[in-house]
Amino acid sequence: MKLSKDYKFWFCTGSQDLYGDECLKNVAEHSRIIVDELNKSGVLPFEVVLKPTLITNELIRKTFNEANIDEGCAGVIVWCHTFSPAKSWILGLQEYRKPLLHLHTQFNEEIPYDTIDMDFMNENQSAHGDREWGHMVTRMGIERKVVVGHWTSQAVREKIASWMRTAIGIVESSHVRVMRVADNMRNVAVTEGDKVEAQLKFGWEVDAYPVNEIAEAVGAVSESDTNALVDEYYDKYEILLEGRDADEFKRHVAVQAQIEIGFERFLEEKNYQAIVTHFGDLGALKQLPGLAIQRLMEKGYGFGAEGDWKVAAMVRIMKLMSAGMKDAKGTSMLEDYTYNLVPGKEGILQAHMLEICPTIAEGPISIKCQPLSMGDREDPARLVFTSKEGPGIATSLIDLGDRFRLIINSVDCKKVEKPMPKLPVATAFWTPQPDFATGCEAWILAGGAHHTAFSYDVTAEQMGDWAAAMGIEAVYIDNNTNIRDFKKDLMLGNVVFGK
Repeated sequence: MKLSKDYKFWFCTGSQDLYGDECLKNVAEHSRIIVDELNKSGVLPFEVVLKPTLITNELIRKTFNEANIDEGCAGVIVWCHTFSPAKSWILGLQEYRKPLLHLHTQFNEEIPYDTIDMDFMNENQSAHGDREWGHMVTRMGIERKVVVGHWTSQAVREKIASWMRTAIGIVESSHVRVMRVADNMRNVAVTEGDKVEAQLKFGWEVDAYPVNEIAEAVGAVSESDTNALVDEYYDKYEILLEGRDADEFKRHVAVQAQIEIGFERFLEEKNYQAIVTHFGDLGALKQLPGLAIQRLMEKGYGFGAEGDWKVAAMVRIMKLMSAGMKDAKGTSMLEDYTYNLVPGKEGILQAHMLEICPTIAEGPISIKCQPLSMGDREDPARLVFTSKEGPGIATSLIDLGDRFRLIINSVDCKKVEKPMPKLPVATAFWTPQPDFATGCEAWILAGGAHHTAFSYDVTAEQMGDWAAAMGIEAVYIDNNTNIRDFKKDLMLGNVVFGK
């Protein structure tokens, strides 16, 4: 998927006029070189734009407010080349509302032992200036990312690149609008949540629409448009008739094609980027949306099953954070379905009734049409595949009544030992870190849901930074987790974030 805006990040260098014009000239030139080299590196996913050196209260405040109103600016990178009196930054920082990165670097990599003098020391004192600036940002309680190291370092550039993707998730969060087609599944706790608080915290708009209003949009799709999409399906995917009549099979596939087109047109018209459905309330829809939802997720829409709007929004955000990533492996909604408890082979089979995004697929993707016991509709067509191997993260945003908590579990995706020919859904299989028993226990202690927003491409660090920017609790389950310390983390979260 592509982002709707051509985002850029501003580079702001802090200094002051105590050391004269020659020093400021050098500061500006050093900043220009750093920005040029960062942009030429090929590491950063977005362009860095150099701004004039910031030396006065007025210019700092003006620059930060311009960043606020520039829709193309996704964040600001600050570096204090010399000593920059931090009280000059207060008004600007108070009014700034976008992601912030503090790059703690200096222009020279090595101390020039043979020539260093006090002029050099005064001009190149990031070790001094960045500490002054960092003190003020900490005192003001402003969330930011700190990256330390020389600007030519590959590791530093990769950290900046990673933060940029987090920043996209932060600024785009306020543009996420979730369409609820019907309500969430009756008597289920974890798909509930405070939609007003979600808008206050994350900027999400979560709205409900009657099923038949969107069903009307589906019914308005022409036969010619439907057939054209069916032809695309048949060209792109393997068709597994499995004894079904070919014409009857194709009619079922056509229903999903009509749903895909109708849903997408309705979402675009109403300006929504995520959607939830519920098998218990399908109205005039002939099938539970399966293949149609899978295709919409592949295009970048968020989705949550059984009305799970929190997952739908998180899938959308994680897709935005990985948009345009080279060699991306995919992001999808998933659900913990069943376990393999054979010693040494423990893992969780991930699936859903139908709606798993094909971006996570490895190998052939097939269309199957099989009965579905839930929904009381005709047999829905769906894409069937197995997922890629490798590390990923499973996230669960839960509403604890007085606050939100984001649970981030690092997982290792594997291949199942044997085929599952009678299971007509897409699947993934993973073992949670640090091991099956500890990972599951920690997840349950934290209150994690059975639906997750999963990604091979977004990292635990990025999601933790996103949560910090949103002012919510984040807990990590990974190879460093042990239950004793994890319980302490949860208790600390109750103290810090509880009301």
